[in-house]
Amino acid sequence: MASADVDPTATVGEGSSIWHLAQVRDGATIGESCIIGRGAYVGSGVSVGDNCKIQNYALVYEPAVLEPGVFVGPAAVLTNDEFPRAVNPDGTPKSAHDWQAVGVTLREGASVGARAVCIAPVTVGRWATVAAGAVVTKDVPDYALVAGVPARRLKWVGRAGVPLQDQGDGTYRCPTTGELYDEHEGVLTRRASADEELHA
Repeated sequence: MASADVDPTATVGEGSSIWHLAQVRDGATIGESCIIGRGAYVGSGVSVGDNCKIQNYALVYEPAVLEPGVFVGPAAVLTNDEFPRAVNPDGTPKSAHDWQAVGVTLREGASVGARAVCIAPVTVGRWATVAAGAVVTKDVPDYALVAGVPARRLKWVGRAGVPLQDQGDGTYRCPTTGELYDEHEGVLTRRASADEELHA
C-alpha cells in the first residue's frame, strides 16, 4: 500500500502484503506470502519467515525473530528492552548506546493472541499458543497453550491450534487432525505419521 512506510533496505518476499500505515524498518526481512496489517510496526533487522501474519497495530521490536507460519494478533507487543528507562541515573536522556536490545523468538507455527505481550528475552515454542491478553515472562514450551498474567500453561494444543484430548498414559490426540502427541516430563512431541515414517 502507498501509505505504508517500508525502508528501502528492507526485504519483502514475493506475494507479501503490507497494509495502510504499517512501518517496516531498515534491514528487516519479510518472507514470502506474509501479511503485515494496518498500523503494524516491524523493527530494524527483524526477521519474519514465510507465511506469517502480523495483524493490525501489532508491534514487533528488534531484534525479534519470527519463524515460518507465525501469527501475531492485533495490538500484540514483542518487547526488546529488559530494563526500560527513558533516562540514565544522572537524568540524561538514554540514547541507543545506553542499552542493549534483546529479542523475542517465535518458533514455527506459534500464535500470539490479541493484545498479548511477550517480554524479551523469551522464546515461544513451535505451534504454541499465547492467549489474548496474556503477558509472557518466561519461555513457552512447544505445543503449550498459555494464558494469564503472568502466562501459565493451561493445556496442550496441536498444529491445528485446537486443545488436545488426553488419551491417558501421556498420550494426547488432536480432535481436528487425529495426530497423536506424547508427553514426557513436561515436554510434548508429535508422533510421526505412517507416511512420514515411510519417507524418513
